[in-house]
Amino acid sequence: MSRRGSRRLTRWWRRRSLRTRMTVIAATAIALSVFVAFQVAIELLDRELQDTAENELRADSRVLAANAERAGLAQVPLPPYPGSGGLVRVILPDGSTRTPPGQPALPAVSEPAGRVAQGASADLVESTGSDDDGYLVYTLRAGDGAVQAARVTDGSRNNRFGWGMLLIGLFCVAGGALVGRTVARTGLAPIDRLAAAAARVAHTRDLDAAIPDEGGGEIRRLIRSINDMLAALRDSRRAQRLLAEDAAHELKTPLTSLRLNVELLIRLDRRGTLDSALPPESRTRLLNDLGAQVAELSTLAAELTDLARGDVSDESTEVLDLADVVVAAATRARSRVPDIEVALDVTSVWVSGRPAGLQRAVLNLVDNAGKWSPADQPVGVRLRAEGASAVLEVDDAGPGIDAADVPRVFDRFYRADSARALPGSGLGLSIVQRVVDAHGGRVTVARSARGGALLRVDLPAAAPPAPIARLAGEDTAVR
Repeated sequence: MSRRGSRRLTRWWRRRSLRTRMTVIAATAIALSVFVAFQVAIELLDRELQDTAENELRADSRVLAANAERAGLAQVPLPPYPGSGGLVRVILPDGSTRTPPGQPALPAVSEPAGRVAQGASADLVESTGSDDDGYLVYTLRAGDGAVQAARVTDGSRNNRFGWGMLLIGLFCVAGGALVGRTVARTGLAPIDRLAAAAARVAHTRDLDAAIPDEGGGEIRRLIRSINDMLAALRDSRRAQRLLAEDAAHELKTPLTSLRLNVELLIRLDRRGTLDSALPPESRTRLLNDLGAQVAELSTLAAELTDLARGDVSDESTEVLDLADVVVAAATRARSRVPDIEVALDVTSVWVSGRPAGLQRAVLNLVDNAGKWSPADQPVGVRLRAEGASAVLEVDDAGPGIDAADVPRVFDRFYRADSARALPGSGLGLSIVQRVVDAHGGRVTVARSARGGALLRVDLPAAAPPAPIARLAGEDTAVR
């Protein structure tokens, strides 16, 4: 078969349903089995018939040889041929032959049979002619010559047997196709119900409709996997709904305040009383409030976008020095809020992660600590290696986190009662936990030695790149 024909056959096979494939496979397997059984049976039947015929010829030859030994080859009586049955012949020492009266003529004495009559061997079995029209001849040494017993080769029995086996094989192939179809229909019934249930879920969008757990083995594992997928989708949709509800709730207050202030400015401007109704000090305070509200909305929108993306990121994972990330985050925190003072105590620790995500987490930790730390107290940021972990600690000298708030401090939009007057959305620490979890780490809350909150991040450490590790070793050797 050409390559193009093979490809067409492959495409045709792949487009067939699983039932059709199982039916074809079952029918083909049975057809091959019948063919092999037919060949084996024919071979065994031929050998059995050959052995039976040879045994019968040996028995007839021994009887004729015994009579020839007593009466002599030339005088041994040869009864008239009865019209059916075995054939006999006597080979005299001079090479001539004797046959019973009325017996059909046998083929001429072969050269090997002649050598048996001359004493070269004791006996000989040979076939003459074809399987369908020939003789099976047994030659046995007797006296000074030999005797022969022969039977006509009958191939019709094998032909009848072959046709019978072929007919049985066709019935078996048809039965195998029917059985294969039935087995496929029965075996794939759970798959059909599973497909129907999945289609129903896709049509109704009802993720709470779990697929009944039935069947066994691979079917059960498949159903459980789909149910687990539906459960994950339910959780994801529930999380999205909660995120949307919480976001709407958190956006409601700053948007309302912003809208009222803007409407006030527009109404006063339309009346022409903006300057008289709002003294410069009040106008400045109002504009500052508007700027703060816009900044809060921008921060909230950015945090919502980052949180909604989950773990999806185009940023690739790389081996990086966490100290560089911490220093960059502290620099950004100072530029965003100049009043924040950050005391850095970092050492080089290598981790495997996404630089932007880690920097965002560190920035959120510093921003959170900066809200609570007094003006004359810096935010402490420490980075060190502990065993196989990179440990980052951020603390402040503020009032700390109440024990009742600790279990929920990383929840989305959660803000303690004491923090509601401060700017923020309640998403910063939630983003920190998500980033740390995505990097296989852990974040915990404790009380710092200065009385404020201490947030500790543990990340798995990584080996530095080879050139840097080599330079570090050389530097250590110089020291």
